[in-house]
Amino acid sequence: MITASTWQGELRAAVTSVGELLRLLDLPVTAAVDLQEQLQFPIRVPRSFIARMRPRDWNDPLLRQVLPLAAERTIVAGFGPDPLHEASARRAPGLLQKYAGRALLITTGSCAVHCRYCFRREFPYQEHLDGAARWASALAELAADPSVHEVILSGGDPLSLSTDRLRTLVNALAAMPQVRRLRIHTRLPIVLPARIDAELLEWLHGITLPLVIVLHANHANEIDADVRRACVKLKSANAVLLNQSVLLRGINDTEDALAGLSEALFDAGVLPYYLHLLDRVSGTAHFEVDEVSACKLLGRIATRLPGYLVPRLVRELAGAAAKVALLPEFCEPGPLFIREDAAVRRQTDAKLSHPDVGV
Repeated sequence: MITASTWQGELRAAVTSVGELLRLLDLPVTAAVDLQEQLQFPIRVPRSFIARMRPRDWNDPLLRQVLPLAAERTIVAGFGPDPLHEASARRAPGLLQKYAGRALLITTGSCAVHCRYCFRREFPYQEHLDGAARWASALAELAADPSVHEVILSGGDPLSLSTDRLRTLVNALAAMPQVRRLRIHTRLPIVLPARIDAELLEWLHGITLPLVIVLHANHANEIDADVRRACVKLKSANAVLLNQSVLLRGINDTEDALAGLSEALFDAGVLPYYLHLLDRVSGTAHFEVDEVSACKLLGRIATRLPGYLVPRLVRELAGAAAKVALLPEFCEPGPLFIREDAAVRRQTDAKLSHPDVGV
């Protein structure tokens, strides 16, 4: 039964009005905020996430991730609807392959929270999720490909699906002998920890595939006692817990913020994995931190924390065979990071000639 106390009830009660969000935080309306309720990428924030925000503070790092700003409507060169050229990575409806040996299933277009920097904020979910047959062609494509050893459940957020639907999907994947690992990319344990309920845990305990769960937290303030309890539960299902973050200007682009995040993650049983430079989707230019500043920042983090708490700084480039790693800068002159070479630059705007290799 869905009640206000269940995760489904909390999801349905999420705030979907900019005005209500501001009222809950005792903040006035200003010209910088986009109050238009018919946003192309509408607001959605669980109330449990809002409860972690500081009232009357425009600079709260959690609020800044979800509050629509008028700046999103500014057209900026180099920012577009599909920054990673995912349209070229499509192998079947709902199935993308960017890198060899692993493929990504778009399980749903739904998320518990709409992060304003989301690189899939303009993703054509309707073209990938077609009614009752939404996964049929994707699963058939995977079953026929012996080279795919790891399947990544993504979206949207896969944990916004019911546990029964997840069970059906993963059972089909586990029946494929070539699939050796399952990875789930999810933000729900962070923004809606009630999702980690008894039914989900029972299912996770029964999964036969080795399981990696990649969470998404950007700031230590996101990780409260409920989130820590959710992570402990996930670890009890023998899941490897990793975290990936996005480097965001004004939110986590300081030494203290990133170090605090790594420490909070480790206290919750999660290892920092990736720190992504912003994917340049339309409407997100105000979040961008440049490469040189990012490398200098990671250099300071690397001298402050043990190596296992320092995430890999990466940029995803359309056409690259893997994420491009950027090395921390420890000394002058110039950053000591790996730049994409001319071949990768050419690939960025070119479609691949082989349909079975994703960008």
